[in-house]
Amino acid sequence: MGYYILRRLLQVIPVFFGATLLIYFMVFAMPGDPILALFGDRTPNPALLEQIRDQYHLNDPFIVQYFYYITGVLQGDFGISFSGQPVNDILVRAIPVTLRLAVMAIAIELSLAIIIGTISALRKGGVFDNVSLVIALVFVAVPVFVLAFIAQYFLAIQFGWFRATVGGQNNWGDLWLPALVLGFSLYATSMRLTRASVIDTLNQDWVRTAYSKGLPRRRVIPVHVLRNSLIPVITNSATNFGVLMVGATVTEGIFNIPGVGGTLYQATIRQEGPTVVSFVTVFVVFYVLINLVVDLLYGLLDPRIRYAK
Repeated sequence: MGYYILRRLLQVIPVFFGATLLIYFMVFAMPGDPILALFGDRTPNPALLEQIRDQYHLNDPFIVQYFYYITGVLQGDFGISFSGQPVNDILVRAIPVTLRLAVMAIAIELSLAIIIGTISALRKGGVFDNVSLVIALVFVAVPVFVLAFIAQYFLAIQFGWFRATVGGQNNWGDLWLPALVLGFSLYATSMRLTRASVIDTLNQDWVRTAYSKGLPRRRVIPVHVLRNSLIPVITNSATNFGVLMVGATVTEGIFNIPGVGGTLYQATIRQEGPTVVSFVTVFVVFYVLINLVVDLLYGLLDPRIRYAK
């Protein structure tokens, strides 16, 4: 186990440098002058332009710029954005908000998927199963922004159960409505995965053996069936968690959430290279660590999986 974890952590090193180099190249190869764009319609003093470009090393060759950037990152300094804010401060403001939103959405998704998917599999072909599949199909077909507007209009404006928008000052309770929207938009796929996996596991020999030994259903289902059926669901949810951390831009925009998605969107259209690269750098490491945790969970869910040297 220890060797496996060490090997996976060492794999982070080439992934980290490869991803940051690629993203750094793509951001700084974008057309246009980000420093000139800061002045809008005004014509800046050429000497001032050169001073700012020298400050951000923009007059140096690409590989030298990357060296300055990655040296700072390894020392915990993500640099200064073109608007003059420390990127560390931007990260500290945006990531906790999106992290709370992603945790709540995944918890809702997993709870709904496991409960409804398991009951649907156990009642395959019945009324509950057919109704669940139809509802799941509806949530798959409806785009998340439509679901967000419907939830915002009825649950926030008409019924007053939630706040319609979140804003800069927010806590866990303020994020319930966007978390419900994201959780329901994701649960359909996980529910279908749970249902299919449980149906497949129910037909395995060890399940029939467990029943033949006289084990009650209340023990066979959670211990022998559900435990062995959750691997694809966990994998799918881990992927969704990473996607939510980076790509919940639409939902964050509709609910006015100052998270990662909105910050990345604003940074991209303003050509804020240091901010974009820094967010991507953090999430590359985040993705690898999440996948490592998921791999370790496989061994807990299915003891047949071993970590070979």
